[in-house]
Amino acid sequence: MVEGVGDERRVGTLTLAGLPIGNLEDAPPRLLRALESSAVVAAEDTRRLKQFAGRAGIRIGAEEGARVVSYYDANESKRSEELLAGLRGGGDVLVVTDAGMPGVSDPGYRLASACAEEGIPVTAIPGPSAVTTALVVSGLPTDRFCFEGFPPRKGLARYLAGMAGERRTMVFFESTHRIAATLTAMAGAFGTDRRAAVCRELTKTYEQVRRGTLGELAEWAGAGVRGEISVVVEGAGGASADTTDEHLRAAVADLVEEGVRRKDAIARVAKETGVRKRHVYDLVHGIGETSSQA
Repeated sequence: MVEGVGDERRVGTLTLAGLPIGNLEDAPPRLLRALESSAVVAAEDTRRLKQFAGRAGIRIGAEEGARVVSYYDANESKRSEELLAGLRGGGDVLVVTDAGMPGVSDPGYRLASACAEEGIPVTAIPGPSAVTTALVVSGLPTDRFCFEGFPPRKGLARYLAGMAGERRTMVFFESTHRIAATLTAMAGAFGTDRRAAVCRELTKTYEQVRRGTLGELAEWAGAGVRGEISVVVEGAGGASADTTDEHLRAAVADLVEEGVRRKDAIARVAKETGVRKRHVYDLVHGIGETSSQA
C-alpha cells in the first residue's frame, strides 16, 4: 500500500521470474503457478514463452488468458513506462526473459529501479542463472567473483587491459562467432597461462565444460564453438597481472582508432594496467626490446 492525500490506494506488485536456462525440469512449481495466475506477463520473446508454456503443459493466465507483451532491449524504455502505469493503477506484472533471471544481461533493471523509486513492491521468483551455474562447474574459486556480461565489440584490448589486475574470478557471456577472438584477446591481456573454463549449453543435452589455460582454450576455440556460451576466468594471482607487450600496443591502438591522441592513449593505458608510462611509450614508438613491468 502507498498513502495518498486523504485516502489509500492499492498499487500492483512487480515480480521478476527466472526461467530455466535449458532444462525444462528446472522450472519450479511457483514459477508455473505464477504464469498460470498472472493477468499481465512481459516477456523478452513472447513466442519462446508460449513454447515454454506448451512444453510445461500450462496455459498462461489459465482459462481467462493473460495479456502477454514483448519486453526486450529495443522497446524496454517505452514498455517500462506502460507497465509502470499499470502497476500504479493496481495491476500486477510478471516479467520473464528467454532464460535466467530478468535484469541480469536481460531486460528488467529499468522497471525494477523505477518501481523501487516509487515504492511499488518488487519481488522475485528465483530461478537458474547461467552466471552462477558456470561459476560453480568451472572448478575455479567461487568465494569472490564478478559478472561482466558480454565484452564490448570495440576497444576489447583496452577493456581487458583495465581488468588485468582483477583478483576475483570473472564470469563473461560470449557469442559463438566471437568466442575464439575473445579468448585470444584474454590470453593477451591476462596471460596465456591464466586458468579458465568455457561452459556451453549448460543444463542442456549437449552441455560441455572445457577447462584449461586461456592459451589452450583460445587454440581449441579456433575450430568453432556452438551454443550458449559462458566464460569463467581465474582472477589475478598477485597485486597486478603482467601484461604482454603485444597487448599494451593493441590497447593504445584501440584508443587511437577511437580518436584519442596517442600521448593521451599511452597515459590512459599505463594508468589502467599499472604499467609504467615510459614503458608503454617505448613500446608504441619501438624504442628498445623491454618486457612488461607492473
